[in-house]
Amino acid sequence: MKVAIYARVSTKKQDTANQLPVLWEFASKQGWDVIREFVDAVSGSGRKERPQFQAMLDAASKREFDLVLFWALDRLSREGIVKTLGYLQQFKSWGVGWRSYTQPFLDTGNQMVTDIVLSVLAAVAQQERVTISERTLAGLKRARREGKKLGRPVADLDLSKVRKMRNEGMSLRKIADKVGWSPALICKRLAN
Repeated sequence: MKVAIYARVSTKKQDTANQLPVLWEFASKQGWDVIREFVDAVSGSGRKERPQFQAMLDAASKREFDLVLFWALDRLSREGIVKTLGYLQQFKSWGVGWRSYTQPFLDTGNQMVTDIVLSVLAAVAQQERVTISERTLAGLKRARREGKKLGRPVADLDLSKVRKMRNEGMSLRKIADKVGWSPALICKRLAN
């Protein structure tokens, strides 16, 4: 059987060392031929592009492999019940099976898997994403209360230099390129 492995970590500070070797070993023990590995280092919430996930879907639609193996359902997606079930149904419609390593009951070959089980697990994965978001927001609020400045440091803009370039007939776009500010922010600063 031709198999693709999909692994995902949420941030670039993490790595897939916990997932990939185990998935490769598991596939080998099953006698499966791993033909491709897809790895993303991005949140599975759907808010950011997951290029390897999209490449995996594209390859699955072309039947380049028979089964996709992933660590757990939340590594595949945290986009909620409808989206996650949609991905799994899409695989099925292409004739591609799927298997969760840590949740062996999540296997297209297992007749006991029901939409209810998948729905509950997808909801739990989505709730985990919400919980992480809430923790992040709480941390940001605490940092603000403690007086910490958040965001990029404000760069200094030499307004006299900008005015001089403007008086010389230079366009806002060229000025923006030279000083590293956006034209909109330059206009705003000039108006003050």
